[in-house]
Amino acid sequence: MAKMGSRKHLKTFKAPKSWPIHPKEHTWTVKPQAGPHAIEDSLTLMVVVRDILALGDNSREAKRVINSGNVLIDGKVRKDYKYPVGFMDIISIPKTGESYRVLLDNKKRLTLSPIDDGEFKLSKIVNKTTIKGGKTQLNLHDGRNILVDDEYKVGDVLKINVPSQEIVESYPFAEESTVLVTGGKHTGEIGTVKEIIINDSSKPNTVIIENASKDQFLTLKDYAFVVGNDEPVISLLEVNQ
Repeated sequence: MAKMGSRKHLKTFKAPKSWPIHPKEHTWTVKPQAGPHAIEDSLTLMVVVRDILALGDNSREAKRVINSGNVLIDGKVRKDYKYPVGFMDIISIPKTGESYRVLLDNKKRLTLSPIDDGEFKLSKIVNKTTIKGGKTQLNLHDGRNILVDDEYKVGDVLKINVPSQEIVESYPFAEESTVLVTGGKHTGEIGTVKEIIINDSSKPNTVIIENASKDQFLTLKDYAFVVGNDEPVISLLEVNQ
């Protein structure tokens, strides 16, 4: 029995540092199942419902809330308490009318930011391929794939209606774009892209970002997540408190 538990569960003190949970509240937590987000980049639905939103005092109550279809992720009902919820996912609770966007704070922890715009999300293009028939398949950071005719570039971010997956706008990764840093020591900071540095060697590409204080810093290009052109199109105030 203990062996089975170790596969399905995780000691709380061994949980990823991105999880905003306290090790003394529960000995065990739930390990995410395989899904659109890696374990270090996601929270399980159980952690969200029980530990963050406090919709249940214990696992049994939280499971009842989830099994009742009261929690939507990106507009779809999810009933698996191990379902991985990750960066930029939209969590909706229809009974209370509340919606949240999963963001990163400046301590590299996944956090829920209350929102009013629960009908769209931002998804970053991490790869794209041309498939049979000449269409382009966009592979996004949250595991979804979208077929398009229009030309988009890797690194661009799409504003998508959920759950329809209709692309309503795109934000190119370019100089003067507004970005949220998702990794490194500047995680959670918002700034403007001032220079994109493409390396010819095997070294990763980097970007120079200027924050609201006019300070500039260097970070990896992969850490820059576009959140708008001249200004953010989503609320980010809660992230940096």
